[in-house]
Amino acid sequence: MNNTNTTYKVVIIEDNEPLNDIFRENINVTEDFKVVGTYLNAENALEFFKEDLPDIVLMDIELPGMNGILCTKEIKKISPKTIVIMVTVYENSEIVFDALCAGASGYLTKNVTSDKMISALKESVAGGAPMSINIAKMVVQSFQKAPDSILTERETQVLTMLSQGSSYKSIALEYDISVNTIKYHIKNIYDKLQVHSKEEAIKEANNRKLI
Repeated sequence: MNNTNTTYKVVIIEDNEPLNDIFRENINVTEDFKVVGTYLNAENALEFFKEDLPDIVLMDIELPGMNGILCTKEIKKISPKTIVIMVTVYENSEIVFDALCAGASGYLTKNVTSDKMISALKESVAGGAPMSINIAKMVVQSFQKAPDSILTERETQVLTMLSQGSSYKSIALEYDISVNTIKYHIKNIYDKLQVHSKEEAIKEANNRKLI
């Protein structure tokens, strides 16, 4: 891969210090990648970002203070070409979308093996988007919409559960997302269907055969 003897600089932002050390050791044994900074929070990483100028950032999503998704947005403002790969314990399609929308190029789980991590780094600098199989499936499924439907798959799921009498909380638990995310989906549903209440939304969706 490294025909031009380029060594890609990597920054790790991970609040689990032992995991931070493991990632750094795994990366530094390679010829193609070198860790130039490790940080336990986003704020410190951003403070020294222009000094580190990494090619790749391995970014934890759950960080103290600023979370990884917001940090990714800040990094992309400073350096749009920097590759950000999210590393987290969660395999949650909502978080995947938030991360990808923020500018992340890939997504790995924290139990990733050292070989797979290095493969993901190589894939990312080659222009790929490394993801676990489960996450890739969820991304594909989330882009699949009912034919001619103006609602996304998740919006359809939320509205269907509402029509069955489910509460916001139970829907959030069913899809492992927050109640605020449910409210966001419902706002979008109301806007798209041009209605102002749950009852109107269900009626309109039934009329249009959306649910």
